[in-house]
Amino acid sequence: MNKMIKTDDVYYEYITHIEDDLVVQAVKGVSMSIEQGQFVVILGRNGSGKSTLARLLNGLLTPRKGTVIIDGIDTRNDELIWEVRKNLGLVLQNPDNQIVATTVEEDVAFGPENLGIPPLQIRNKVDESLKMVGMEAYSDYSPHMLSGGQKQRIAIAGILAMEPKCIVLDEATSMLDPHGRKEVMDVLKKLNREKGITIVLITHHMDEAVEADQVMVMEAGRLTLKGTPEQIFENVEEIRRAGLDVPQITSLAYNLKKSGIKIDKLPLNVQDMKNIIKGLLSRKTSIEPLHLSSTYQEEKNITQGESEPIIKVRDLSHVYLPGSTFEQRALNDINLTVNKGEILGIIGHTGSGKSTLIQHFNGILKATSGTIEVDGLKAEGKQLKELRQKVGLIFQYPEHQLFEETVYKDIIFGLTRQGMSEEEMKARVFHAIEILGISPELLEKSPFELSGGQKRRVAIAGVLVMEPKVLVLDEPTAGLDPQGSSEVFKILSNLNKQDKTTIIIISHNMEEIAAFCDRVAVMHKGSLAFCDTTANVFSRYEELKNYSLDIPKITELFMELNNSGYQTQKTVLTIEEAQKLITGMIYKEAGGVD
Repeated sequence: MNKMIKTDDVYYEYITHIEDDLVVQAVKGVSMSIEQGQFVVILGRNGSGKSTLARLLNGLLTPRKGTVIIDGIDTRNDELIWEVRKNLGLVLQNPDNQIVATTVEEDVAFGPENLGIPPLQIRNKVDESLKMVGMEAYSDYSPHMLSGGQKQRIAIAGILAMEPKCIVLDEATSMLDPHGRKEVMDVLKKLNREKGITIVLITHHMDEAVEADQVMVMEAGRLTLKGTPEQIFENVEEIRRAGLDVPQITSLAYNLKKSGIKIDKLPLNVQDMKNIIKGLLSRKTSIEPLHLSSTYQEEKNITQGESEPIIKVRDLSHVYLPGSTFEQRALNDINLTVNKGEILGIIGHTGSGKSTLIQHFNGILKATSGTIEVDGLKAEGKQLKELRQKVGLIFQYPEHQLFEETVYKDIIFGLTRQGMSEEEMKARVFHAIEILGISPELLEKSPFELSGGQKRRVAIAGVLVMEPKVLVLDEPTAGLDPQGSSEVFKILSNLNKQDKTTIIIISHNMEEIAAFCDRVAVMHKGSLAFCDTTANVFSRYEELKNYSLDIPKITELFMELNNSGYQTQKTVLTIEEAQKLITGMIYKEAGGVD
């Protein structure tokens, strides 16, 4: 096979002019070889050098040392650089950095036009590419009217329209809903299988890595592991030490194996785990469902029947650009109550109205019709200023909320508008950074020097110092590695338990929603489909599928076991719960319980 990508001892460094021209080594001696037609996934923590490597492959950056050869062409060859970029298309993490035109179809056509492709062929390529990513209905839309996930599909379509030999995607599925992610993965696998296009996917989704021919792991600018998904995920402790994780199913099997249950090979998917369990149980075993301990209920600090509303949404509708050609009804008669001290998850397909809904909670958007009430205050008139102090909102891209010279100035920006003394502001800042695990040394740094995870914490700190009663987060872990995501959720759990802060979280990560939330609201096409306890929501698998949503792999496993005749708890949300149930089934079959 031909070599599509070959790097030899590649180094790249950034020079920061903020702190005495500090040199930061981003890529350190990376040598790798990718054959034409391979599907490769690159994993690594935030700041491990993955995005820098992607830009080196596309020729946006040239190595300080070493060589990058793409389809036989050295990226240092200025005369052939456009040939490199024609052969290797790059999809960036943030679609706003890649979208250039005023309408969707113009943006997708931009690449083919620059390649000199005839207009009729461009028309066909645009239509085909938009259909591949499920955005054919939006061809006349302006990109700025689309959600983050929809913009990402447009960016991918723009690369597909150029029909490159290789596509490198830098966290390109991070903002997509489960159905959208699956669609993009299906498109990539189809392009790889049927057209022989080489795929290099940089991701933090372990379930996507399972689909690859080869997985590479980066740590601190170096490639530390290479192998098949089976070989990589067999090294559970090593993967976790690198700040990553393994698929949920693999983690469950690993825990069972550590507890003494004989499992020869760690599975990567639901079907393999189901077969392992069948092998461990010679007959159809039933076991009583687990009951949540009183300690668990105390920790969650919320039970049915004793809840007190903090947000009331009544008959809320919102229309963007009313009366114009682009009029869009984003919300339809939403009725929702959020209770004090609870953690509410909001899920829904890309463009379902989730972000529009939460922007009404602190008055960023005004209702076209209906009402919002927060802790007795209405989102209108003179009460709006006080209401905004009660509801803190963290957007999808926290770096968009950072703008000051130093981290300290950014965190206190809201407080300075309240005429607060310097001493009180300082006390609040140090309280917030202690909760968030931000080093005091970072306070005098520029926020733009920070890693993605650090920026997210600083953005949260700027809201926390306002001491809101409600904290609303829109995709708080999108683009974060598994360890960074885990740290964010620990912080939010502590805020909820210690300060009784009400948490509202939008996420496309069903595993995080299942493990973290008390209740879940499901949005679909601008309407509230239903809102219920987390277990009840994920028990409605068929309905969720109709809404382009999914369930955690652990939940799917137990539904499959029930469908195969094993009578156990149907809706299981966490690895810990699953481990107890499976251990109980094996113990019961062995005669350990009545």
